Amino acid sequence: METKFSVDQKVVYPSQGVGIVREIFEKQFKDQKTLYYKIYIEASDMIVMVPVEKSDDLGIRQIVSAEEAKEALELLSDNSEPITSDWKLRYQMNLDLLKKGSVKDIATIVRCLYNRSKVKELPILERKLYDSAKKLLEDEISYALGKSEKEIEQTIHTKLEPPGSTPKIKHIAALEEDEDDDLMSDYNDSSKNNDSDNMDDSDEADDSSDEGMDSDDFEDDAF
Repeated sequence: METKFSVDQKVVYPSQGVGIVREIFEKQFKDQKTLYYKIYIEASDMIVMVPVEKSDDLGIRQIVSAEEAKEALELLSDNSEPITSDWKLRYQMNLDLLKKGSVKDIATIVRCLYNRSKVKELPILERKLYDSAKKLLEDEISYALGKSEKEIEQTIHTKLEPPGSTPKIKHIAALEEDEDDDLMSDYNDSSKNNDSDNMDDSDEADDSSDEGMDSDDFEDDAF
């Protein structure tokens, strides 16, 4: 079978980040040989094994060109679309974009949630989504432009909020109630109930939340 990627090539695994193909190998499974990519994800220090035939379905792609990276950065400065106050809808829409995984999709998430945070503090789930999307954007663009992550982090911040400017939000799509309040109330109630738990239990809870952001296919293919 012909492979799209080669050993030592850098690729992007949607919702996981930039990785490098360490090996392409065959594995026997139920009397059938399957060709796999072994990909090392640097950000999480993790190895994933992905069937070559499923790589397109999972959205695995090569790192964007320098021109595409610059276009994604410019997207951060564009006028933002109306932002709904329904956190459930907002979160799901951005989560779907994260799983699609194009550099422009990720830039759109960062722009949307950054601008929302300027109106009202983000709930905990959206804050994690924002941090993940921003890290993915920084990683890929730093590779694409050959610059350090610190340089790209500063560039992203400048694009989002040029000195002396205000967030470019057309308006907030208002509902009868702001669902963010309900989410934060639930989170605060949960935090009170967990005050007596030890640190290990808290770490497990955080890990569980993070896993919820992974694609379903990823869980099947990670080893």
